[in-house]
Amino acid sequence: MKIVVVSAGLGEPSSSHLLGERLAKATGSNDVTHVELRLLAHDLVNALLTRIQAPALEEAVQQVVDADGLVVVSPVFNASVSGLFKMFFDVLHEGALLDKPVLLAATGGTPRHSLAIDQAMLPLFFYLKAAVVPTSVFAATDDWGDASSGLEGRIQKASGELRAMAELRRGGSLADVTDAQESTEDGASGEGKGAPGSTKRARSATDGDFTLTKSFEEMFDAI
Repeated sequence: MKIVVVSAGLGEPSSSHLLGERLAKATGSNDVTHVELRLLAHDLVNALLTRIQAPALEEAVQQVVDADGLVVVSPVFNASVSGLFKMFFDVLHEGALLDKPVLLAATGGTPRHSLAIDQAMLPLFFYLKAAVVPTSVFAATDDWGDASSGLEGRIQKASGELRAMAELRRGGSLADVTDAQESTEDGASGEGKGAPGSTKRARSATDGDFTLTKSFEEMFDAI
């Protein structure tokens, strides 16, 4: 199972890169590729201006297209994703993420910034028709190095869902999804409904298609 991490962190090292690493490791995949958008900044600007992609950017885009699952991580700037993050997904061709499992994650100074995932990231990936993983992960500054923050539990839960959805897309059974979710819930250390830094969305109405919800009532039940 090929997992690609797309990180838009600006520092070196960055908390976004670190979160992406931990999420990818928790999937259990032995085939993980990291795409650092900071290194592609100039190529991204040129691609948007000229419609010509440099070889390094072409390679990064192809890795994303070929992935079985994506982990995408952005720092939160002014209540939204970073410009680098948005530029990268602007250069993807139409259909590049169709039905591809994507785990949304973000980092920020305080838990108050966690809404950026639902307000900025989620609409973007719904528009790109990706299969967004039900649980997203937000890591605030105080979460790092604090075992009681619940960050590790959120990481395990979201990564388990990504792994299950990726296996389903590769031809596995729907039971794989349920098994992965149940196995990660026990290790989530109290990460239940309403836990800070974690967002839970409704499951799909159709097996294999996680972009559609069943009903208005079931959406409330999943919150």
